[in-house]
Amino acid sequence: MIDTHCHIFLEDFEKDLDEVLNRAADAGVKKILMPAINFESLIAMEKVHHPKIEFYKMAGVHPGEVTGDHPELQEKLLETCSQDDIIAVGETGLDYYWSKEFVEEQRQNLECHIKVAKELHKPIVLHNRDSTSDILRMIEDEQDGNLTGVWHCFTGNVEEGLKAIDLGLMLGIGGITTFKNAGVDKTVAQLPIDKMVLETDAPYLAPTPKRGKRNEPSFIKYTAQKLADSKELQLKEVIDITTQNANKLFKLS
Repeated sequence: MIDTHCHIFLEDFEKDLDEVLNRAADAGVKKILMPAINFESLIAMEKVHHPKIEFYKMAGVHPGEVTGDHPELQEKLLETCSQDDIIAVGETGLDYYWSKEFVEEQRQNLECHIKVAKELHKPIVLHNRDSTSDILRMIEDEQDGNLTGVWHCFTGNVEEGLKAIDLGLMLGIGGITTFKNAGVDKTVAQLPIDKMVLETDAPYLAPTPKRGKRNEPSFIKYTAQKLADSKELQLKEVIDITTQNANKLFKLS
């Protein structure tokens, strides 16, 4: 399996990182993709190693980090994301849940990320909370055939999912899909699995039956099984398809 969205470099894992990664390897996680929260994230990512797991870095500025104008962001982002070991641009996006104080600045931030992703032909990783219509509109406005990416932590409805797919995005399927009353499992059942990738968003959003605990990459097996149940497929089919999707989207070896 490939965990396409995991903040394994955060302090949450500092005390037991080796044990967490051993459990991930034992669960069948072969690759972990690390989305940045800010530019400092790249320093922390360098400390993550395991002999049985491949790690990949992204670069970007999370919308929650946006607190004003950053006139030099696009130049710095382009320089950083141009590096060969940066596989994607993100995570970026919009988040209207916690505050709408910097909405316009968040949109400018996302626009910078979109332009860099298109210029470098690297996928963009989109955080979306209470901002679906704005994100899809911005992607639609910028889509010229050169933009690919993933709607991280997909929680939309069927219409929104199909719209995102039509705009060139894949859907990141994570722990919320396993939540009993979220309804995401019923939505993904109606969407094409060849447009889905698995993710944890660890240490956040642990799936059932680990809900409420610190999430970790090994828990991706619960999300994979729930997706298999929702799509009425064998677990191996889900793993094979989502792994192929991730390898193709992120151009992994």
